[in-house]
Amino acid sequence: MGAAEFAVAPQPVFVEFNAKITPVVIFYSIMVSTGGLMFGYDIGISGGLTSTPSFLKKFFPLAFEMAQKREKENNNYCKYENRGLQVFTSALYLTALTSTFLASHTTRHMGRKRTMLFGGLFFIVGTILSAAASSYPILILGRISLGCGVGFASQATPLFLSEIAPTRIRGALTNLFQFNVTLGILFGNFTIYTTSRLQNEWGWRLCLALAGVPALLFTVGTILVEDTPNSLIERGHLERGKLALIQIRGTDDIEAEYLEIVKASRIAQEVEYPFADLLMGQNGPPLVIAIMFQVFQQFTGINAIMLYTPLLFKTLGFGNNAPLYSAIITGVVNVLATSISIYSVDKIGRRMLLLEAGVQMFISQTIIAIILALKVQDTTNTLSHGMAIVVVLMLCTFVSSFAWSWGPLGWLLPSETFPLETRSAGLSVTVCVNMMFTFLIAQSFPSMLCQMKFGIFLFFSGWVLVMSLFVFFLLPETKGIPIEEMTERVWKQHWFWNKFMDDGVQESEDSD
Repeated sequence: MGAAEFAVAPQPVFVEFNAKITPVVIFYSIMVSTGGLMFGYDIGISGGLTSTPSFLKKFFPLAFEMAQKREKENNNYCKYENRGLQVFTSALYLTALTSTFLASHTTRHMGRKRTMLFGGLFFIVGTILSAAASSYPILILGRISLGCGVGFASQATPLFLSEIAPTRIRGALTNLFQFNVTLGILFGNFTIYTTSRLQNEWGWRLCLALAGVPALLFTVGTILVEDTPNSLIERGHLERGKLALIQIRGTDDIEAEYLEIVKASRIAQEVEYPFADLLMGQNGPPLVIAIMFQVFQQFTGINAIMLYTPLLFKTLGFGNNAPLYSAIITGVVNVLATSISIYSVDKIGRRMLLLEAGVQMFISQTIIAIILALKVQDTTNTLSHGMAIVVVLMLCTFVSSFAWSWGPLGWLLPSETFPLETRSAGLSVTVCVNMMFTFLIAQSFPSMLCQMKFGIFLFFSGWVLVMSLFVFFLLPETKGIPIEEMTERVWKQHWFWNKFMDDGVQESEDSD
């Protein structure tokens, strides 16, 4: 009976921490979340660049000639299939998925702040190389540097936000990273739309150079903030960590949270190989959730749509300016819908947002597939004006549902569910898997569109159904749970994941 009582009497462990919503937390969150601007801006301009004639002539002459040829053939699906062009789009993600493991080391041993600073500097260097590139190798070298920036920033920024945020608004503050990604996409769409009107190479050079704006914002913002209390205490700076905790919580009554972080940091210091520990005991469930969420996030089809929206709309028979104009429309929808997530994620919870969005994404993609199947053939019958408007509306419906669910929550859930000792390693695996599947989709989408035609949307809608079932049965609700108490209050209480929890310590205490 004693063991049972121990298992069901969590009051001594489940302590609610005293925390105010302070100006310091808001300022820190705004500053570091600009890391999402860098990532989003690149997504926003990539599709437009790959349809800019002067850019193609400079670096991808064969792709330009092929596009011109297929334009004359009036092929509705296979105009933009070119390996070199796909490598340009994908090189950033391939670099990001490898650099994130180095970022894990710096995050743990040098702090979240320095890791973000490295990310900003990488992005500045990449911007300079890309904008000044005179040859294909220099252009790709710039993409590699940008990829390192994305890898470092994406690894450390959500982690920083989740650790400084008060529990009751952790979802909203962590979602600021994704909100800035959507702002960056919109900024990138508007920039490429404007600069594409310049008929020489100064248009695309200016477009690439403006990536320095979010890079500088992020770098300066990172310099102005203090590292998280969790990171400072984990690295042995106890007094500095305590002062930082008092500052961000707006109260001297931080003893309970401070002791919880100290306890977690002592466990973390005993872990010599955090990546190996990810496969053990209590780290298994959050690792599975983190990996599956990154796979599912990409197989919604969002990056296929956002990276290649200009090409997709041109494929559907729109005019030369219509693709970029349509991308701006979806960008505005993306920003507005993400702001809905910021408002609602800590009110209605993570699960409800994901399940509602699953229904909306499935329906919208199915309708798009049906319209394309009936109205667009390989070389004839481009969409009518009315049907084109329906496709745009369905794309906006899809983008909005993704933007308040799988977009921000794909970063939020991994950043808040790992224990401190494996948190940086867990986020590195998260970023790695995210970039790996982003790379695969970016690399393969033109070929998939060419081969599968309208069926590509049925392919993605099938994945939406699978991921919605995964959420319904296997995703626990993490709303309102302190970040250092996820193991006890979430994973050990879940009907399925509690089977994988290591209760050896608990059982030994019971027997005593």
